[in-house]
Amino acid sequence: MFRRFITVILLVGSAFAADNALLRNGSTIRHERREVLADGTTTRLFISSANDDFIDIHTADIAGYEAAPDLPAAVAAPIPATPTSGPQTLAEIVREASDKTLLDEDLLYSVIKAESASNPKAVSRKGAQGLMQLMPQTAKKLGVDNAFDPRANVNGGSQYLHDMLVRFNFDLAKALAAYNAGPEAVAKYKGVPPYRETRLYVARIIKDYNRKKLAQAAERRAATKSASAQTSRPAQPSKS
Repeated sequence: MFRRFITVILLVGSAFAADNALLRNGSTIRHERREVLADGTTTRLFISSANDDFIDIHTADIAGYEAAPDLPAAVAAPIPATPTSGPQTLAEIVREASDKTLLDEDLLYSVIKAESASNPKAVSRKGAQGLMQLMPQTAKKLGVDNAFDPRANVNGGSQYLHDMLVRFNFDLAKALAAYNAGPEAVAKYKGVPPYRETRLYVARIIKDYNRKKLAQAAERRAATKSASAQTSRPAQPSKS
């Protein structure tokens, strides 16, 4: 079945010229400047003019660079209401949330892993609950009556992440930071806030998500190579 997803690219608005770093997994990171760190294996992409607003990427994961186009206006996609009955397994729950919000299933899995380690009964020190760790007041705003109901929790958390992506022009780093630290903090610092917990959180999810996409790309290349080899192999004469 053909499925359409919101393209998750790391974007940040700027009055300055910007470039896109083209990752080998197909993602794109918009940045204002970059530098290769002393170890030679890491490239630091500065996503705004602030010196502390950056993302570190393995240099080998970057396929190249191109001039970044102007940012399009963000348009919110309608999110259907949650039905009264539905899937029970985590895979089915994530697939349903992905269909509603048009977010990549792999991204949702990466957020679930970072938030709760896939534990539907997880409770943080601050009181966040469930798989995607909804705070009680956030859950209430999202219409989630029982944050320990995996389906309701993931649907609500996915909607909230979708809303943060729309609010921050589909800049994944900002959206994840807003999910962790609140949109007010991201707006205040005009980017990922300088909180160690938030920076580690954003980097952990992006790294996990990129790892999955790189693995999938490698599998596709291997499958294509295998199919090509099978096609080019000469036919064996039949034995009579």
